[in-house]
Amino acid sequence: MNSIWNITLVSGGKWSGIISRNKYIRFTALGVGANLSLLMFNQKDLTERYNMSDTLKAQYTSHLTKGHVLMSDNGRVLASIVDDSVGWHDSISGYTSRKLTDEKYGSTTYQEKRNDWYRSGEENFAMELVRSGLGMRDMAPVVNLFSKVYCDEKGKMNFASSHSKKGDTITLRTEMDMLIVLSNTPNPLDPNTNYPSVPIQMEVFEAEPANTLDECVNYRPENRRAFENTWEYYSLNR
Repeated sequence: MNSIWNITLVSGGKWSGIISRNKYIRFTALGVGANLSLLMFNQKDLTERYNMSDTLKAQYTSHLTKGHVLMSDNGRVLASIVDDSVGWHDSISGYTSRKLTDEKYGSTTYQEKRNDWYRSGEENFAMELVRSGLGMRDMAPVVNLFSKVYCDEKGKMNFASSHSKKGDTITLRTEMDMLIVLSNTPNPLDPNTNYPSVPIQMEVFEAEPANTLDECVNYRPENRRAFENTWEYYSLNR
């Protein structure tokens, strides 16, 4: 299967763009310990976006993997996870700030380091959102692909070091026309004090639409209802 488009996101890199429905998006970690923060919006109505709480409670989970879907705040499916070699993607720990980045990795500026300065997720998202007429007021909880964060019996959040390996992949299928926003910046709970440098390859392929027998559709009854809401939306908005 040949990709119709691809890009490599360098360490600290960012990207945003429109990807239509019925596409596969495959992300590949090109090193150990990758983390890619992800936001999604309905391209036709940017007030509709990824909703962490509905996604997790509807699927009885605190992390994401194959079979799960990423739901919007209107009860529709933005994307489905159709393939995953990692098995656990963080949905709860958020993204790095400028303050956290400076405290953990040392203060750097673009004027001093040029493209080698240490970018934060907060700044990357701010710059990419404004390209689409959005801003930090439009931020929502992100998905951190390739990272594992879990809670112990006392409720403490823990980061699993070296969770993802070189060559690990996750593939999303777009169920709606989406604005997708990406930041290749560290997970905020990563204890490593060296700024991670793991490039991530992003490839886009044509995909067949989900049908009623699809694994993601049938993962839970709530998933099917979200797909039905999505199919209805596009039936009425052709």
